[in-house]
Formats: sequence, C-alpha cells, structure tokens
Amino acid sequence: MSSESPKHVLFRQFAAVAKAAAHPHRLELLEQLAQGERSVDVLADRIRLSVANASQHLQHLRRGGLIAAERRGKFVFYRLANDAVLDLVAALRRVAEVQSAEVERVVRSYFEARDSLEPVTRAELKDRLRAGLVTVLDVRPPDEFALGHLPDAINVPLGELERRLTELDPGREIVAYCRGPYCVLSYEAVARLRTRGYTVRRLEDGYPEWRAAGLPVATGP
Repeated sequence: MSSESPKHVLFRQFAAVAKAAAHPHRLELLEQLAQGERSVDVLADRIRLSVANASQHLQHLRRGGLIAAERRGKFVFYRLANDAVLDLVAALRRVAEVQSAEVERVVRSYFEARDSLEPVTRAELKDRLRAGLVTVLDVRPPDEFALGHLPDAINVPLGELERRLTELDPGREIVAYCRGPYCVLSYEAVARLRTRGYTVRRLEDGYPEWRAAGLPVATGP
C-alpha cells in the first residue's frame, strides 16, 4: 500500500492539471474551444500552428482533463471538458493581473488605450436587452458566431466593420463582445466605432462566460 498521504496525491493531481495548461498555445486553444467544439485543422489554422504541433498541445490538454474529444468519421472534434476550465483560465488571469508588471503594462498600453470606460456587466446587458435598449454586436468570425451567440446579436466580424457601418444605427447604443475579457477584436471594434461617433461599450467578458452563467444563447448564422 502506498504511504503517500491523500493531500500529496491531490496536490500531485492539481499540479498535473496546471502543467497541462502551462503553455501559451494551450491557453489559446482553450480560448478557441470555449467558443464551441472544433477539429484540429480549424484550431491549428486559428492560432497559426501546424496540425502536428496543435495535435501535441491538444493531447497535453486532454491528458490533463481539460478537454474532451470525439471521433466522427475521419475527424476528431475537441471541446472543453466542462465550464470549470473557464474558471481555471479566469483565475490565472486574475493572479497575473495583480502580480505581473508585464501584464499591467500591456493592459495599460494596449487595452486601456483603446477603451478605458467601464464595461457593461452581464446583468446590465441582460436588462437592457430585455428592454430593447441596445444593439449587441458580435465581432467574432462567422463560424464562431454560428456555434453560439447572444440573443439578437448582429455578427459583423472586425475585418468587415468599415464596409458594414450602415447596418448599425448611430443613434442607438451598441454593446460589442467577442471571445473573452481580453479579446482584441472587441477593443478594436469599440475604438473604431467611437471615432465615427457611435455610442459603444464592451461587454465585461465574452460569449463563453455569458453561456457559462446560464444566460440565454442562440445558435446558427
């Protein structure tokens, strides 16, 4: 019988989970999978890795219990194991925000430079949606939007924003969102729309956190 204490067994397993997530590419993969299930080919393309490299990182995440996989014909589709994975990533973000001077510098020099206003909370947006007071703008790619989005959201990917401005009412408040709290897409969209006179704010986080909170979502294009 092993003499290892139960606490040591637990801590060893906790460390294995932390080790599985301990790579920037793996955190990027988790961000992508938080939008919905994906094949390795799509994931590799999204974060600009070779399929072989992406597959290796996915296997680390799978062994750590952070993602699950299902084979359908010739393809394997990956998804988050559960919403607790979002909590893990959020905890890493919060610690880094407090302890890392480099994180503070990047947030101040890039993100706050584009949007220093207080973001809209999920509860506030839910109330404003119910009252019909805002236009919700999803700036993610169309395939992510189709997997799941906020109710009545308009999908205008960031790269199409300039030529599709006529679809947005300049007299109506806009709330933009994308993949999560530090998703560059929503910050860029907010900055561009404000320079053109739109009243626009960001959602405090993104679609995955909205869904994980049990709030209503829609699917399809």
